[in-house]
Amino acid sequence: MSLRDLLFGRKLANTEAEGQRMGLVPALPAMGLDGLSSAAYGPEATLSILAAAGGAGIGFVTPVTAVIIALLAILYFSYRQTITAYPKNGGSYTVASENLGANAGLLAAIALMIDYMLNVAVGISSGVAALISALPALQPFTLWLCLAILAAITLVNLRGSKESGLAFAVPTYLFLGSLGIILVLGVGKTLLAGGHPAAVIRPPPLAKAGEAVGLWLLLRAFASGCTAMTGVEAVSNSTSAFREPVVVNAHRTLTAIVVLLGFLLLGIAYLVRVYGIAAMDQTAPGYQSVLSQLIAAVYGRGWFYYLTIAGILAVLCLSANTSFVGFPRLCRQVAADSYLPHAFAMPGRRLVYSVGVLFLAAGAGLLLVVFDGVTDRLIPLFAVGAFLAFTLSQAGMAVHWWRARGEHGAGAHFRLFVNGFGAVATGLALAVILVAKFVEGAWITVAIIPAMLLLLRAIRRYYATLDAAILGARDRRVQFARYEPPVVLLPIERWDRLGRKALNFALRTSPDVFALHLTALEGPEGAGEEEVAHEKRLRDDWRRYVEQPAKRAGLPPPHLLIENSPFRSMVAPLLRAALDLEKRFPGRPVVVVIPEVVEGRWWEMFLHTRNAQRLRRALLRHGGVNLVVATVPWQTAEPEPADVIAEEEPADPATEAKTPAGGAKQPVAKPAK
Repeated sequence: MSLRDLLFGRKLANTEAEGQRMGLVPALPAMGLDGLSSAAYGPEATLSILAAAGGAGIGFVTPVTAVIIALLAILYFSYRQTITAYPKNGGSYTVASENLGANAGLLAAIALMIDYMLNVAVGISSGVAALISALPALQPFTLWLCLAILAAITLVNLRGSKESGLAFAVPTYLFLGSLGIILVLGVGKTLLAGGHPAAVIRPPPLAKAGEAVGLWLLLRAFASGCTAMTGVEAVSNSTSAFREPVVVNAHRTLTAIVVLLGFLLLGIAYLVRVYGIAAMDQTAPGYQSVLSQLIAAVYGRGWFYYLTIAGILAVLCLSANTSFVGFPRLCRQVAADSYLPHAFAMPGRRLVYSVGVLFLAAGAGLLLVVFDGVTDRLIPLFAVGAFLAFTLSQAGMAVHWWRARGEHGAGAHFRLFVNGFGAVATGLALAVILVAKFVEGAWITVAIIPAMLLLLRAIRRYYATLDAAILGARDRRVQFARYEPPVVLLPIERWDRLGRKALNFALRTSPDVFALHLTALEGPEGAGEEEVAHEKRLRDDWRRYVEQPAKRAGLPPPHLLIENSPFRSMVAPLLRAALDLEKRFPGRPVVVVIPEVVEGRWWEMFLHTRNAQRLRRALLRHGGVNLVVATVPWQTAEPEPADVIAEEEPADPATEAKTPAGGAKQPVAKPAK
């Protein structure tokens, strides 16, 4: 097994795509980690705002959370309808594009891209914060821990969405089970104690109130807590990842995510109020996350504390996986419409969109580096993109049902009301988030969105211009006529077996062959008697091994041109020679035949100048429409095409399954005459 197969898994055939699709069990960790893990940092973000009002502020965490859960319920019913109406990746981009226009679709796509990238950074930084709560000695290594976890998640996702879902299933269900037990135990203790349970380990005392509880404080707390709803759209964005029946499996996954998230948010909000738990400064020594304080208050710091913290750490870090499932698929849709480079639409060896995975990892890594892996510094940028996408998606669905009201009757009016109400609710939430978080960092997201919109439209214009130039409006029929052969230009360093092979190919191509040797390429120290001797040796070899055999065969001999290159350039003299040949032989293309040494072993690439590759790129870029570049290779190791074919196209399991026992081939029926 090769190292690549060990890291990324064997290459998958197209026929294995169905086997990579998911049901509920792998889909919940693959697509629900973002939403479920936000139960760890969403309430903490709310409490970090309410803590300014001291104990009075903490008392409002439950009603604020109740409003967030009500909005979550609205999103749930709205996205259920979206999945039903658009069972093939009916995410915000598709819905907004089809119903609100291309610009609205692009806005939704950009908003989701930003949200996905921030989710990776916030999830990983929150997970590391949970780890530091249990092991404070690791605080100086916060950023390095974040980057290491990001690299590991990226590697797992390059192996495929199904494998990532199965790999993350254990920590996901550990998180749900352990934290669920803590919440049930805490609520039970509270009820038995008449609403005033004794903490096993008392949380730090609440700080003194710095401001009174007012509407502005509550709006800011709501805006921060709305980060708990990011990730809900991942299911509708990634329906192509579900196995049949797609709609049923997507509905089940969405329902499980929303119900579990609502239970976690409500339980945490209730218990932090009961135990008087507030958010702490993550950068200060002795930092304890809200969940760390809550678990210690309910259970203490025994083995189950560390088991639960381990589950929280794993899920927070792995919550990035939701983005790694949704982001590449979203980019694939946008690239298919030519708003992103087409490389984003090409599946990799494991049938995942590898370019999107790597781009997401690079962007999230940059965010972690810029903000030092601190969650509180990333949170203000969060939620703007998600709620903009929510609003555009719901508005698009409302337009969809309005257009379909004649076809679906009363059902369309009800669905119109659900999505219309969802659009209004999420739009109002977006306005609150923008106002409350603008100065704290949301302005960065607001500034990035129009810049990215211009970039994506510029990419689309480039592809449109390229297609127009290549397709053209002229007659595309081939004009059959008596074509003259091209003129061949052959750069040659010395007369050797590689030069002879290249010249033989050139002579098969055209009777008019010009070999060009450049001098002074090695600079002033290389110019001297040795170079003069080298030039004389080349002339003698050319006369002896090329011109004389050609004359004996009655053929015109190839011409040898020798030119000085005062600036040690190979491209300029070759281009100049090609232009001269175009003028000398008008109407005939010029083929530049480049002899190239092809390394057979990976370490040989460090021992060669690779001038041939740079020369080919420059000629193709600047040579014009009448210049063609051909490469004549000389392999340093024996070619092994069968090994490459076997590696690039391994046996297709679907084909192998159809092969009869013993490997005998079935007879092929001949067509009837």
